[in-house]
Amino acid sequence: GLALRGALEFAAKEAMEEKRLVIGGKACTVSVMAIDSKYTAEGAASAMNAFAAAGIKVIVGPVGSPEVTGMKPVAKRNRMVAMVNSFAKNSIGPEWPTVFHIGPGPSGWAGPIIDEGLKRFKFKSVAIVAPNDQGGTDIASVNAQIFREKGVTPTEEYYQRGTTNFAPIVTRMLSGKPEAVDLASSPAGDAGIIVKQLRQAGFEGPIFRLGGPGTEEIGRVAGGYDVLKDFLWYEPVSMDDNLRALEKKHEKLMGAPRPENADYFRWLFSARMTIKAVQAAQSLDDADKIAAAMRKLPVEDEHIGKGHWIGQKFFGINQEMSYPFAIGVIQGGKQQPYLRAEAVKEG
Repeated sequence: GLALRGALEFAAKEAMEEKRLVIGGKACTVSVMAIDSKYTAEGAASAMNAFAAAGIKVIVGPVGSPEVTGMKPVAKRNRMVAMVNSFAKNSIGPEWPTVFHIGPGPSGWAGPIIDEGLKRFKFKSVAIVAPNDQGGTDIASVNAQIFREKGVTPTEEYYQRGTTNFAPIVTRMLSGKPEAVDLASSPAGDAGIIVKQLRQAGFEGPIFRLGGPGTEEIGRVAGGYDVLKDFLWYEPVSMDDNLRALEKKHEKLMGAPRPENADYFRWLFSARMTIKAVQAAQSLDDADKIAAAMRKLPVEDEHIGKGHWIGQKFFGINQEMSYPFAIGVIQGGKQQPYLRAEAVKEG
């Protein structure tokens, strides 16, 4: 949540300082109203109702699937445009025409990372482990399908959030003799314990994290990168001179460094796109007009680069932003330079 709020506060100040939002010839005041929805569907629905009551029609957020589930009906009922983050299979869709996705989930990034893993490590089977709720099963099942498409046989193992003893789960996973493991969306703390116990049990194969970043914490909990050994994961962006210039701009404008979480970049990209859509629509409160303008915009950011609109194939609606990302690799216990992956296209 801090990455989201920090990105929006920067985007708002940037828009005012550089007059990026001018409606009817008048430069607009841009400010952020933030509500903590506690990562719950109920909290997100309540927050959206509060926004609606305040006359706010443009939303960037929330950060996860439970919240997105709770807020979409309110957005539809009150004709609000929203740029959300969720890895759920139904995070966006034709039934929510004013809801957009800040970037692809595993349906967009898992393929290139698996390809890189297959290039470096030979394996034909994978055990996927994740929590047994929507935040876990949706991602794990998508990953399983992509592994199948790459010729790798997957098995899926699920556990209850709050589990502290993963030994029985590790035993069940290894009973199938997998040649690789995918931690999917297991929280970093859980993932670190699972990796540690897998290695202690003698598992030598590559381990994937196809549910998002968090490698530093996973490594800390596991006992170091030498325990991770061979490990591949998704990073939201590939750091380069453009992004380092953005970090300097943030610090100069806000008087403090950007939030540490790399999702800051994804949220800033989505906030800038939303401001562009409002500018193009020349409306602050007509969600249909803003959504129509958004669909016509090229997916492009001055610091992150060029991308594409995708989503038709997976969600049935072309309202998901796809842009360059990075593949993280640890090989033989040593972190390798990030690999830049170009924005995924559809069709």
